[in-house]
Amino acid sequence: MEAIAFYLFAILTIVMFSYTVMSNQALYALSSMAAGMIFISAFFFLLNADFLGVVQIIVYTGAVMALYAFGMMFFDSTREVKENNTSKVVVLTLSTLAAVLVIAIVTMPLIADNISAVYPVSEHVSNPKAVGIVLFTKYLVPFEVAAVMLLVAMIAGIVLAGKKMDRSLTQMGDEEIAMLLQEETEKRVTL
Repeated sequence: MEAIAFYLFAILTIVMFSYTVMSNQALYALSSMAAGMIFISAFFFLLNADFLGVVQIIVYTGAVMALYAFGMMFFDSTREVKENNTSKVVVLTLSTLAAVLVIAIVTMPLIADNISAVYPVSEHVSNPKAVGIVLFTKYLVPFEVAAVMLLVAMIAGIVLAGKKMDRSLTQMGDEEIAMLLQEETEKRVTL
């Protein structure tokens, strides 16, 4: 039964995150991202890590998705996004650095297996306290990197929200909005 549940949640998670990446509609992408994060928490429940499963739902599905939804209110999602990649060398360099960083973060806890000798697990310590001890000793580097990534995302959201949009739906007349919706409908019909 556990294998069936694992494969079911794995397929659902991949489908939800694939739809998040491939969707043109911001609201649908946000909803499928929230569903994918809930399906990820199912893996923790399957592994009897109830604390981490609940934290996954509360922190990621609750707080982070609320932050994304709040950020989406600042953007005009009907506008086409055009990327200006002037140098492919910069993109390649940043991608390589990101890949090396991810590999280093994943392998750090595997290399530091002897840290449990310095911080032994006690039977008298409660589950959240034991999680905190392991989180701030063995997994301190990935925890701090995640905190920095969230800080960078928040700052980027603030900077992008401060920029003026080309066309705002709140400043358009009813005829302009109707024409814009008609153009979007015609685009979807041709696809």
